[in-house]
Amino acid sequence: MGPYTLREPLALPAGPAPVGRTVFAAAHVVADPLGHNAPGAPAAVDWDTTLAFRHHLWSLGLGVADAMDTAQRGMGLDWSATKELITRSGAEAKAVGGRLACGVGTDQIDAPALDGVLAAYEEQLAVVEAAGAQPILMASRALAATARGPEDYLAVYGKLIGQSAQPVILHWLGEMFDPALSGYWGSAGLDAATDTVLALIREHAGRIDGIKVSLLDAGREIALRRALPAGVKLYTGDDFHYPELIRGDELGHSHALLGIFDPIAGVAAAALRALDAGDPARYEELFAPTLPLARHLFGAPTYHYKTGIVFLAWLSGHQEHFTMVAGAQSARSVPHLVELFRLADAAGVLADPELAVRRMRQYLAVAAGVTA
Repeated sequence: MGPYTLREPLALPAGPAPVGRTVFAAAHVVADPLGHNAPGAPAAVDWDTTLAFRHHLWSLGLGVADAMDTAQRGMGLDWSATKELITRSGAEAKAVGGRLACGVGTDQIDAPALDGVLAAYEEQLAVVEAAGAQPILMASRALAATARGPEDYLAVYGKLIGQSAQPVILHWLGEMFDPALSGYWGSAGLDAATDTVLALIREHAGRIDGIKVSLLDAGREIALRRALPAGVKLYTGDDFHYPELIRGDELGHSHALLGIFDPIAGVAAAALRALDAGDPARYEELFAPTLPLARHLFGAPTYHYKTGIVFLAWLSGHQEHFTMVAGAQSARSVPHLVELFRLADAAGVLADPELAVRRMRQYLAVAAGVTA
């Protein structure tokens, strides 16, 4: 590790909310640093700071996707804390007119019979609807462990879609984000899985707002996008190729539901406003430096990206500590986080360089004994 000089922060003036794309930032949760956030312990959440971050995202004109994998669903945020998060975020969204979608999952159970999976989904759907949020039907570990084939997925999702009071967002999370979701939609191969999900969407197209796809395969996402029925959105969850997918081509574009938009929210909002204004050069200029950051942040093992998200939130002043539920702050190495700091600076997402430098020095002193 040698000397490093930060760039000048980007000037990102406030502007209107992006309108050409429907955009959600998947938001992290802030742990209570004095809580017992050890592996396997119930999550202790700092609710004031967690909700303040959601207000930050809404202030930029972005929607919030809450209670998703970025919020450590399945990796420390238990159902009790998740239920409270959904309820609290719903109240805050109503107060400011912020757009909110929340994950509906099955993480309050293990892998019972199929009717138990459906009942778990229904319980969470009721919580999300009561909060006034749009439901995101999350990929379910319990369903992946219980379903015997595509017909079970079609049956469970068909019932849930029919019960929802508003159009849902489907959720296809690749096994790089969660190995327990291998073979989702009842098939080992992605071609067969795509056929199943398209059959589901075509049957219920009027009740499906869109599908969030996180496979990190731009070509497959584009092919799926072009096969969707009219009016059904493709929400990219591809944290490796989002600029090109959101920009789109003559045959269409993706919308966005992205974890990377948590740490790069200001830059993302400015880039999308440039696209709205017919300035693709500025769009590319803003987004291009964020790609190396995103690809490092979501590097293998991809599911530990949450550690980098929270580290950047701390460096950027959105929280006063680098502590996570389940003790997940230990999931990335010192060299990984040092490189993350450099790439975040290059991407222009550190709005207060002096604060970021001071906190980086604190981290290196504690984690690596580096005090220079």
